Amino acid sequence: MHLSLGFSPCPNDTFIFDALVNNKIDTKGFTFDTRLEDVETLNNWALQGKLMITKLSFAVYLKVKEQYTLLNSGSALGRGCGPLLIAKKPITHEDIKDLKIAIPGENTTANLLFSIAFPAAKNKQVMLFSDIENAVLNGTVDAGVIIHENRFTYQQKGLVKLMDMGEFWETTTGSPIPLGGIFIRKDIPAAVQAQVDALIHESLQHAYTGYPQLSEYVKAHAQEMEEAVMRQHIDLYVNDFSLDLGKEGNEAVEKLMATAAQL
Repeated sequence: MHLSLGFSPCPNDTFIFDALVNNKIDTKGFTFDTRLEDVETLNNWALQGKLMITKLSFAVYLKVKEQYTLLNSGSALGRGCGPLLIAKKPITHEDIKDLKIAIPGENTTANLLFSIAFPAAKNKQVMLFSDIENAVLNGTVDAGVIIHENRFTYQQKGLVKLMDMGEFWETTTGSPIPLGGIFIRKDIPAAVQAQVDALIHESLQHAYTGYPQLSEYVKAHAQEMEEAVMRQHIDLYVNDFSLDLGKEGNEAVEKLMATAAQL
């Protein structure tokens, strides 16, 4: 069976899916048409039901829940891994509402968390996540919400942290922060959904057998990133929740969905 599959080129996703899409494990007769895209592109495609299996921001879940269901394996969820609000200089939280803020996509969990923390801040500018640091540096925006590997590089560029959005969520809710998950279209038979879920779990287990060595697949899609940063990225965003969301992970997702519905 041939299935379309979308995920980001970031090290956490390529680490998880490497064995699956490169036939390092037995795929049980499944083949995959793989699309590597920025998560906001994948979010927008999901609104159209474009891909059969896709990485999505949990923030878009409410908008696609009639078409997609969440798989247990492959998620980015944990503690101390949330997006950061950064600027060139310290700014009080009271002043954030009056600033122009760069966000990495309207449907991203980063934007949702920012909206929860600063509901009065409405002057937002959507940008590709990798462009936000420079936009803050050159004054295009006053501050920016950064994700992925940028949380490891912003200090090197002289930028300062105004708030850790994940820490805010964890402090106010007590739950780990759900960032993104792997979703599958509901029109795919339940037996196939379960098989795909098991294959993603197996693919990640296979990746761990060679870690901390990085595969050429992971490195090829993170060419501008130092290997140490790739490992930091994987260590932060890939964990036991990635193998299986479990009760705690699913409860955290439900809590985020309930909060999103109230906004």
